[in-house]
Amino acid sequence: MSVPALRTQPRTAPAKTPQRRLHPVTAPDARRRPKTAYAVLAFSGALAIGAAQMGLSLASTQDSFVLAELNAQQRALSLEKQALKDDIVGLSSPQSLASKADGLGLVVAGSASYLRLSDGMVLGAAEGADWTSTVNPNGPSTVSNALLAPPPASESGEPADSTAQEATGTTLPPAIAEGLPSPTTR
Repeated sequence: MSVPALRTQPRTAPAKTPQRRLHPVTAPDARRRPKTAYAVLAFSGALAIGAAQMGLSLASTQDSFVLAELNAQQRALSLEKQALKDDIVGLSSPQSLASKADGLGLVVAGSASYLRLSDGMVLGAAEGADWTSTVNPNGPSTVSNALLAPPPASESGEPADSTAQEATGTTLPPAIAEGLPSPTTR
């Protein structure tokens, strides 16, 4: 038996081991203190952002209260406007005009007469109206108008609206009993 021939490799010198880059620390490095200026700046920035958000929130809340108050005022004014329109409609109604004319002593004639200005001729009934009216606007056959009804009187005899007038600061002018009031002179 023969031994197979072994291949022999030449012997080389052992490879150099790489030097380690790590080496033991003899003393720890001094810790760097955090810069207080950065901390103060970050804290004051956070406070400024919070204050700005709070200010905007308060401003929007205040605006919503002002808006609600203006809406309520607009509703009140539109109701007052509608009430005044109703008063105007009631006062300009033919029934009201006829009643006021009767109170002033005007009479309604039976038929209309016209005066032609070019020659001064009277067309229609040529006679004047007598002192009796053909229409009685305050008679028993008239239909009452709710817009012309006076406000109900309270127990003290004053109109019920007098407290509302005192609250708003408006007062009615004094009633004229006998002609226009005038100062007395000597």
